[in-house]
Amino acid sequence: MFSPVFTINNKILHQIGTIEAAKAVIDEAPLIPAYEKQFQQEAVVRTVHFGTRIEGNDLTYQEVARLVEGQKITAGDRDIQEVINYRNVMSYLEELWALYDANMPLPEETTVPQFDDKGKRPFFYSETIVKKIHQLTTTKIIVETEAGKYRHQQVVLKNTRTGEIAHRPPPAIEVPYLMADFIAWLNDPASREIHPAIRSAITQYVMVAIHPFIEGNGRVSRAFAMLPLYVEGYDIRRLFSLEEYFDRNAEAYYNTIQNTHLLNTDLFKRDLTVWTEYFTEALSIELTRVKEKVQNLSRDLKFKQKLGGKQIHLTERQIKLVEYMQQFGGLRMPDAQSLLPMVSDDTIWRDLKKLIDDKVATKRGSTKGAYYCLTNV
Repeated sequence: MFSPVFTINNKILHQIGTIEAAKAVIDEAPLIPAYEKQFQQEAVVRTVHFGTRIEGNDLTYQEVARLVEGQKITAGDRDIQEVINYRNVMSYLEELWALYDANMPLPEETTVPQFDDKGKRPFFYSETIVKKIHQLTTTKIIVETEAGKYRHQQVVLKNTRTGEIAHRPPPAIEVPYLMADFIAWLNDPASREIHPAIRSAITQYVMVAIHPFIEGNGRVSRAFAMLPLYVEGYDIRRLFSLEEYFDRNAEAYYNTIQNTHLLNTDLFKRDLTVWTEYFTEALSIELTRVKEKVQNLSRDLKFKQKLGGKQIHLTERQIKLVEYMQQFGGLRMPDAQSLLPMVSDDTIWRDLKKLIDDKVATKRGSTKGAYYCLTNV
């Protein structure tokens, strides 16, 4: 069976510690429900945008956001389809996570693992899940008969600048055996003792290295690698996205993968330490960013304590107003108009009044020159 080679060094330990600290804060933060929903949606948009951009998609963040929301845009058919496809992949992962979180059988399961001592069964990883992710990723991009099917021909990856062969994945005939061996390792009780962040790192690299499909391997690898986090206690309220870090550090991302490829001709004997360092650093940076945002905006508990336990529900517009007041100390009507350019003045007045009525914000000065700031709690 596949047994990854890596060393847990001080750098990895430090980054795991940062991940744990951020996770603890995020998991326990008393987020206003509307905040949490908004942050989750933002994480999806960031994942879809940067996860397709790193593969050459030209759509802007705003265009991707509109597509994710179900709106129509004018752009190239392939660019649009890639974004729709990757959003569908995210929906599929959310479906798997929801089923597992509810302790429901997964549609892909052929056997049901034994329940643990806490009454929770371990997640069952399968090649069917991998193939489904690929099918969703490549819908209307490649011929239908190739979607969700392992490649049946040899491929090589070339350096786009030099034309030299950068990576020669295993022969196609080996792909089913390599994948079966790797999936068996993921399901092995012994391997589940490894920290989920490290399992996620290993998963992404091994999938990239096997390169099981003709096209879409990068997106499939990054998406499938989220499952060890999502279903092994590190879903972190699904508020994070690693894709932006990878895209903004694309040269380091590809160089780290490429340098790992060169360590050994035998895929299953390569030392994955440096790649694991890179991956855990990316995760620690992203979770720290989310932690800081949650800390800044997580005011729900204080509000509920002040208001005798009353739950406050804010719309996305009201959240933007609150964020602005928190960042700049307050706002005036012209600030709100700039922040919400497509919203009428009457609607903005109603939103501000709602915040005042709920004691989230206070008004200072006359109506014409009023200054709105967050209530001190």
